[in-house]
Amino acid sequence: MSFLQLVRIILARRILIAATILGCVVLGLLAIAVLPTRYEANSRVLLDLVKPDPVTQQVLQTNFARAYITTQSELITDYRVMGKVVDALGWTKDPTKIAEYQRSDAPGKVEIRRWLAEALIANTQAKPLVDSNIMQISYRGRTPDEARRIADLIRESYVEQSIAFRQEGALRNAQWFRQQAGKIAQELRTVEGRKSGFEKQNGVVLQSDYSDPDSERLKALAGQVPMQGPSFVPPPASSPSSIQLAQVDAQISALSTSLGPNHPQILALRQQRVVLASAATQERASALAAARAASSVGGAPIASQVAAQQARVLAQRGKIDELRKIQAQVDVLRDQYNKTMARAGELSLEAASRESGLTLLGNAVAPDTPISPRVIPILLGAIGGGIGLGLIFAVISELFRRRVRSAEDLSTEAVPIIGRLMSGVA
Repeated sequence: MSFLQLVRIILARRILIAATILGCVVLGLLAIAVLPTRYEANSRVLLDLVKPDPVTQQVLQTNFARAYITTQSELITDYRVMGKVVDALGWTKDPTKIAEYQRSDAPGKVEIRRWLAEALIANTQAKPLVDSNIMQISYRGRTPDEARRIADLIRESYVEQSIAFRQEGALRNAQWFRQQAGKIAQELRTVEGRKSGFEKQNGVVLQSDYSDPDSERLKALAGQVPMQGPSFVPPPASSPSSIQLAQVDAQISALSTSLGPNHPQILALRQQRVVLASAATQERASALAAARAASSVGGAPIASQVAAQQARVLAQRGKIDELRKIQAQVDVLRDQYNKTMARAGELSLEAASRESGLTLLGNAVAPDTPISPRVIPILLGAIGGGIGLGLIFAVISELFRRRVRSAEDLSTEAVPIIGRLMSGVA
């Protein structure tokens, strides 16, 4: 069938095509009249993905941002969120809603609260705006005010539920950490009791730096052993009188360059020097005697004390090593207990926090025009569908009742046309 033949068929069946188009338009108008009017209101919330958590100071990684946004979209249309909206609207006690529920097939299968929540979910859509952290919550209602009110209620319920989820999770984790801290504390008391019993049984103790008093005493005695034998007498330290004597000599030497030998100040300093020299000689003699006495007493006796103390340290080395192991367990358990309790405290603070990580971006606005039914798209679709159906009906009708409308309808291969019969009847 050529294009020219198709045009002739359309012209011949134009009444059928027009009737089909008119019928589709009528059906479209009926659909516009029957379909319920819906208004869509939008409410927005900012997801604080970059700002650190005020309690934990954690920042959401970029790799998990997409999954987080998808999770929040699903959470908005969750039953726990929508159930709160149903409660806020009071629909479970509304006679109109109760009557709609009774007329449906839901009684006996689904409770009224869930049935109403499912109706809200069906008219709600949550999606992030392109290239942003803004989540847009859209709700389609029967009236502009209903759409605006419910969109805001969904957002408020979503924020409250987000806070509840975080608080419940933090509280649950805090309880778990406290339970673990209790187990660690019990084990710590057991190990500390074992340490105390070991110390009493073996007569050994450890200091805070893991050293034992016997080893420290050995170090102190070893430092008192003379390095050059008992005949060595260390030189006495400088006495106060000798230090003052040196200072007076320095003053006399400095003043002698500008004053004469018989100057009253020079004479006074020389008299003071005589007194200081005598005192320094006596102090030096006393110090030397004390050093000799200490040297005569501190040779062999100190060495014997060192040997005895060394034997004591060697005898208790195994006990000290075992005590150090027990002390290490005590320190590890104490550190675990402190960290566990610190984490439990952080989680308790997080459970008491009202921070949701969400920022409200203004309230929804009541829409002026309905979003459905869409009159123009429906009419255009009806006209297009009518044209398509009209063409199909015209072609089918032509196939069932074939007519010769031009010479082309009779032309066949290798058979020439020898004449044409013109008629005024189409």
